[in-house]
Amino acid sequence: MINILGKRYYYFLFSFFLIVPGLVLMFINGGLPLSIDFTGGTLLEVGFPAGELPQPADVIKLFNELNIKDVQATTTGNNSIVIRSSPLDDTGRSAILKAMTTRFGQAPEVRRFDTVGPTVGQEVTTRAALAVLVAALGVILFITYSFRGIEHSFRYGVCAIIAMMHDALIVISIASIGSTFWGWQIDSLFLTAFLTVIGFSVQDKIVVFDRIRENSSIYRKLPFETLANHSIVQTLQRSINTQLMTSEFMLLAMALFGGVTLREFSVILLAGLLSGTYSSIFIAAPILVVWETKEWRTWFHRQPLQA
Repeated sequence: MINILGKRYYYFLFSFFLIVPGLVLMFINGGLPLSIDFTGGTLLEVGFPAGELPQPADVIKLFNELNIKDVQATTTGNNSIVIRSSPLDDTGRSAILKAMTTRFGQAPEVRRFDTVGPTVGQEVTTRAALAVLVAALGVILFITYSFRGIEHSFRYGVCAIIAMMHDALIVISIASIGSTFWGWQIDSLFLTAFLTVIGFSVQDKIVVFDRIRENSSIYRKLPFETLANHSIVQTLQRSINTQLMTSEFMLLAMALFGGVTLREFSVILLAGLLSGTYSSIFIAAPILVVWETKEWRTWFHRQPLQA
């Protein structure tokens, strides 16, 4: 049998090196950069079907010349450019379109114009945080009740939430690295991906823990670590194949060929779902084993010699 749990501290160390660099970058940069979905501002998407698409740097320069701040511009795959800036009214939009026509020699086609106030973003963030807290509490109560037939059922729920937090930190770390090197921003699509990762994460953990529960009544005399390892091996192929076939290949295709607007969302969701599968096997169950066997008693000193 594959001894997965025997190397559990290597898995913990691997996760540590995945999470910490992103968190360090986040603190150095003063947090994650928020998009206009949360800070308030305007999103303007314009197309130039009759000619060559301007460079984002030239568009940003034009906006700055008109004293419009906090400008970001990216091109998309359908011959248009998406511009995010401080809030613009209809007068400001008309001035921008006129200036773009003069500067680039062609009238842009407005494909999207949205202005968002910061209160909307704050309300969405607050409700999302509340939803995560309520869901976490619900998961603990559900698992504790469903696993009531085995000893220490409460621990299964807590370990599932710890592993879920691991996946959330992976997503935040990836977003921090992306914002540092590729200019990613935290927008409503990121929030959607983040909540989706949390939902799938809990589902994966329950599958593994349920197999441990089933085997607990079959292999009563096995040590808990051996029992948990056997349960993980039994669910290993199913967990990996299910994720690969149902979501990972599709998300990889979206990340590679879905265009700029979907790339950040696809990469975040891809990394988060991979982390959810990984943590179900290599984080949640190992933490449960550490808790059940109380290994912290021997972390800083040797075990006493047996007489």
